[in-house]
Amino acid sequence: MSEIKFSKEEKALIVARIQGYFEEEMQQSIGGFDAEFLLDFFTTEIGSYFYNRGLYDAQALLSARLEEIGESIFQLEKRTQFLR
Repeated sequence: MSEIKFSKEEKALIVARIQGYFEEEMQQSIGGFDAEFLLDFFTTEIGSYFYNRGLYDAQALLSARLEEIGESIFQLEKRTQFLR
C-alpha cells in the first residue's frame, strides 16, 4: 500500500474539522499543530484499516457487478446441442 497523503488544502480542511470536533464535542480548544499531529497519528496508525475497508467494499461491489454481467451473458445464450 502506498503512503496516505493529503494535499495542503485537504490537510487544512481536516485539521479545521478536528479542531471543530474538539470544540463542539469536548469543549476544548486544540491548536492547529496539535490537530495536525493527531491527524498524522490517525493517518499512519489507523488509516490502513479504513483504506483496506474501502478496498474490500470496492472488491465486493465489483464482484457483485461481474456476477450480474455473467448472468446477463448467460441469458443471451442460445440453445445448441453442445453440452455446457
